[in-house]
Amino acid sequence: MFRRICFFIAVALSVFSCNTTQSLKTEGFITVEGQKFIDANGRQVIFSGINYISKNPKEKYLPQHGPEIFQQFLKWGINCIRLGIIWDGLEPEPGKYNEEYLLEIDKRIQWASENGIYVFLDMHQDLYGSKFSDGAPEWATLDEGQPHYTGAVWSDSYLISPAVQTAFDNFWKNAPAPDGIGLQDHYANLWKHIAQRYANNTTVIGYDIMNEPFMGSAANNIMPVMLTTYAEQFAMETGKILSAEEVGAMWAVEESRMEALRFLEAKERYSKVVDSVYDLNASFEKNELQNMYQKVANAIREVDKNHILFLEHSYFSNTGVASAIEPTKLADGTTDPLVAYAAHGYDLVVDTKEVENPSYERVEFIFERINQTGQRMNVPVLVGEWGAFHGNSLKMAETARQVVNIFERFNFSNTYWAFYNGIGGEPYFKNALVRPYPAFVSGNLVTYGFDVETNRFSCVWDEKAGAASPTEIFIPNLKNLKKSEITITPDAGKIEFEYFESSNAGKLIISPSGKAGQRKIEFAFIR
Repeated sequence: MFRRICFFIAVALSVFSCNTTQSLKTEGFITVEGQKFIDANGRQVIFSGINYISKNPKEKYLPQHGPEIFQQFLKWGINCIRLGIIWDGLEPEPGKYNEEYLLEIDKRIQWASENGIYVFLDMHQDLYGSKFSDGAPEWATLDEGQPHYTGAVWSDSYLISPAVQTAFDNFWKNAPAPDGIGLQDHYANLWKHIAQRYANNTTVIGYDIMNEPFMGSAANNIMPVMLTTYAEQFAMETGKILSAEEVGAMWAVEESRMEALRFLEAKERYSKVVDSVYDLNASFEKNELQNMYQKVANAIREVDKNHILFLEHSYFSNTGVASAIEPTKLADGTTDPLVAYAAHGYDLVVDTKEVENPSYERVEFIFERINQTGQRMNVPVLVGEWGAFHGNSLKMAETARQVVNIFERFNFSNTYWAFYNGIGGEPYFKNALVRPYPAFVSGNLVTYGFDVETNRFSCVWDEKAGAASPTEIFIPNLKNLKKSEITITPDAGKIEFEYFESSNAGKLIISPSGKAGQRKIEFAFIR
């Protein structure tokens, strides 16, 4: 039995206590209220999570860990998993669903539940399908025999591979699969099958309908416009005129591409380049992508009205192109109230040797655009992917903190890309991702943040009158939180220290004051 040491200190009307969490269960459905996620107790939720996925068919598309990894996730403060699932594993033959794979997914959802961790299911794809990377099964990959090419960076294949582009074109056209049923119809039916399985599961918060939707061969119009705009901006500011061939050659090689990106470090320059393709991107999002989302939403809502539909913007909006997607509709034509924006945000140095050296202005611009789209749609933002850092560089920790600070500013939820063995020892993970944050707020979160330079955390929220459930703040090393350093106003109610079992991590539990009004907590925290 884990030994518990409890301290009781009277401070005004507050009482400090500590105990150990023995059982954590996810309870009730997560819902949506404007731009907030809301739990079954009426509290605002901030999800701080990670992607958990295997893209390897030799592993049967299942991460090779047992329940102990979810216990570790809890100790890191992870309260949400973006669990990757793969079409190729789910529907290996047209209309035939893989029950063995689904049972293994069930296990991981149960392990998450046992540790109080929520899950949303991500139908993942990279380069369309398993023939080129991961995603769709080969029977659903209608590439018409086109050649497949790879580039300096793996994602270049989206832009240079006729096979990948043609496979996407046929998906957007709902071309018939070998059994005569349209590809999108298969996709929607698969999502219906999944939704029916988890319709009453409160650990599952929703369904991420497609990872990074790519427009197909229409993307061939994107890069020429962007590169032309780049050349125009370059000539205007330097007086040097670059030919189309020079710009194209610059972009084709990683080293020269990184040099070209230095010119785009300022927001003003960068915005002009990405804004040049807004109309092309919006045309895809408003038509092919929106139609697919609505088809899948219709199928899901036939069997599941409890879960959130997570909508992603197009592939190109990952880098700051403003998105034009809209929430899906219900059968009666009204806006579906359970929709969230599952944006991805990556600087253009991702997947290169310069990943630790992004332009902070450019990164800020990308997430400002995401925030604007969330406001336009009036839905919560959960950044489903960001980061993709690797290695033990201290500079990477600074880079990660820059992004986390932006998330705190906008009250974004997030799931970091992605878990791998050994991540817990990386400086960027220990010093940026694992941090104090308000997981559940009894009212409306106003602002919060952890200043790594001063080791001070602060959080302000508007508490609801008559609130019955506490505000819960995750603390990575709760034993280092000095009770004498905590300031809370107003100070009515009880503050409890709740340790996770066999861990120094835990939660600061703040009982509601019983009144409506703004509350604030501040404390020094030594990591």
